[in-house]
Amino acid sequence: MDVILLERIAKLGQMGETVKVRDGFARNYLLPLGKALRANEANKKRFESERATLEARNLERKSEAQTVAEKLDGKSFVIVRSAGETGQLYGSVAARDVIEALAAEGFNVGRNQVELNTPIKAIGLHKVVLHLHAEVEISVEVNVARSAEEAERQSKGESLTSADAIYGVDEDALTAADFFDPEADGVEEDDA
Repeated sequence: MDVILLERIAKLGQMGETVKVRDGFARNYLLPLGKALRANEANKKRFESERATLEARNLERKSEAQTVAEKLDGKSFVIVRSAGETGQLYGSVAARDVIEALAAEGFNVGRNQVELNTPIKAIGLHKVVLHLHAEVEISVEVNVARSAEEAERQSKGESLTSADAIYGVDEDALTAADFFDPEADGVEEDDA
């Protein structure tokens, strides 16, 4: 199906372009959300008459997105989750969790604006890309840690995936005697 784009859509085209898309994509996404019109003579005339207002509306949305991007620039958001000693999370951090962390700081971002192809499954500092507008994207840092103290230590560059970092124990210096009592008999005897 041929459609006229009413706004810039990534990997598809610019505003005003006539592009060929699959019927389902047009019927289920582009047309209902007002991102495109069917490409016919009446709609082409309608688009040309409304072009100035569409461009003004797009420019306004872009400037709003840029103001939010300036506020988000360089920010780091802490998400506290349970994790094992190796840094593997017991659950995962998904786009919904990132949105909640942003909302706690007063930023209103939609789920479809967070680019998180796979969930975060380990503690550490992770870069997450936010698409605030078709032409405005920004990368924020998400600090996933076991506690607020660990998040602070991670932000300073410390790795918290070893026993030394977590408990203050040097794993390399440990010997078998540290785990087992050499004086203990291997087998307990019955009095029977």
